[in-house]
Amino acid sequence: MNKRSVRLPVGAGLAALLLAGGAVSCGKGEEAADKSPAMTPAAAVAKVAKKSEQITSLHYRMKGSIPGQGRIEAEADMRMKPETAMSMKMFLPGKTDLPMEVRLIDKAIYVDGGEDAAKEMDGKNWIKFDLSGTEAGKQLDQMGGLGAASQAEQSPTAQSNILAGADDVKKVDTATVDGVRTTHYRGTISVDDMDKPAFTKNGVTEEQRRKAVEQYRTMGVDKLTMDMWVGNDDRMKQFRMRADADKGPMDMTFTVLDYNKPVKVTAPPAGKTADLAEMLKGLQDA
Repeated sequence: MNKRSVRLPVGAGLAALLLAGGAVSCGKGEEAADKSPAMTPAAAVAKVAKKSEQITSLHYRMKGSIPGQGRIEAEADMRMKPETAMSMKMFLPGKTDLPMEVRLIDKAIYVDGGEDAAKEMDGKNWIKFDLSGTEAGKQLDQMGGLGAASQAEQSPTAQSNILAGADDVKKVDTATVDGVRTTHYRGTISVDDMDKPAFTKNGVTEEQRRKAVEQYRTMGVDKLTMDMWVGNDDRMKQFRMRADADKGPMDMTFTVLDYNKPVKVTAPPAGKTADLAEMLKGLQDA
């Protein structure tokens, strides 16, 4: 197998890792969010962050652009409790003609490279990313290949809780999102503010805060603009995050289709899977 045959799956794997870290805890509502006049926009957003702790799984779709990856569309089922798992169908407009499947299970990412990958890997179309604690993983981090690998283990509620830490949260308007009437909120927050221990008081754990800061620093992001559309059940129906990064703009929108439904994810057959760590070791030996 040559180096070229690895590039598309590696890029797709990174995009999947970023999506896993950027997924948000959302919910569906039936009527417009009816907030008490005494509840400020900041309090309303904080209430959403608090309630997100009850979410165990999400079925969502997303669309937007990732710095260094370009346009991307996907639909995914993700489980956060008792352990993180995800199954995603991802489409990269202009780069691939068919959706690419990505799975996260047992702290490993599996990317389906399709027929092209199978031709290069003796009939194996799946590539496994499980590089934690290996020298190959350190080298790939330096290459920028899987620098955000730890984001895959981060709770999808982390990004939504970040908005609760913004000082300028405001109500924008009301809108119908995917058939659900919602209240639209917006706020901005700097990565410098996020990089302070006091930020954990906003419902973000110290581990979530640290990982989020690491991710955005790596991407070259200084400030985030976040929009949240909330249903009357105090759960988000839609979430948008925008920022300028070193490799271009980031603009991702997540729309939740369902939540707290059973999610089952299985690893691909071993006979159809090639381990990236072993592949890189073979290249090193050569």
